[in-house]
Amino acid sequence: MGKSEQLANYWLQKVDGKKDENWLVNRISTHEKDGAKVAQIRGEGTILSEEHDGEEDIITYRLCATFLVHKQHATYHEEEVHTHIARMRDGQIIHDERVEDGVQPHIQGLVVFESNDEDFDRQFSYDRRAAVQYAERWWNDYNSAYKKFEVDCTNYVSQCLRAGGAPMRGEPNRNSGWWFNGENWSYSFTVANALRWYLSGSTQGLRGKEVADARLLRPGDVICYDFEGDGNYNHNTIVVARNAQGEPLVNAHTANSRMRHWAYVDSPAYTENVVYKFFQIGL
Repeated sequence: MGKSEQLANYWLQKVDGKKDENWLVNRISTHEKDGAKVAQIRGEGTILSEEHDGEEDIITYRLCATFLVHKQHATYHEEEVHTHIARMRDGQIIHDERVEDGVQPHIQGLVVFESNDEDFDRQFSYDRRAAVQYAERWWNDYNSAYKKFEVDCTNYVSQCLRAGGAPMRGEPNRNSGWWFNGENWSYSFTVANALRWYLSGSTQGLRGKEVADARLLRPGDVICYDFEGDGNYNHNTIVVARNAQGEPLVNAHTANSRMRHWAYVDSPAYTENVVYKFFQIGL
């Protein structure tokens, strides 16, 4: 058995016996509370680096977990990737822990809305299918045409919106509009809090209509998260499907996720003060 397989099996054994609290067990528990059943879970490890410390090997790897979820008459695969660091001695794992995923810090004053530009189309045809196809293609990968960020959630969502035909404007002012040109980009393209405010205020090109209920969202729409409830939105996701109850399932980067329930209640960043913003795109 190779190291990658050994690392993945280490966590699957913990899930089978629910030996301790970890993100895989917590995800299963979250589905059970929601009336769903995780019928199967598979894990795949990808080694990123190896170091040696005396008699121990220190291995940094990505664990991709795939959950087969049943709820009522619907079945779908949910996937999520996290980075782990394991210590091994004599071929045995003696310690393994997940590396916490980052959230974006509070950044103020990043969005300026221009006066109406008569030459800029106020309407655009949003291709939701293309946006979702892009979200599915790149949920656990990175398009080399764009810069990759350590906290990449908003950059990923912006790429999906652009793939759906959202028009860009505001270049070269980084505080203005929503744009990317290969070498530079607006804050709203890459910063969670800035995209949230842009969607709330833009009246031309890319814009969003805020709604009160997540069940009003369709694939291609966007959810913004203020985990602490302090006014700073530090995560964004894109809706790619809905479950049997009409609840959105989302894709995201940073903690790369596919078909994850939109509420993120088992995320380490989640607090009881969380505030969500739900945006219908292209209306």
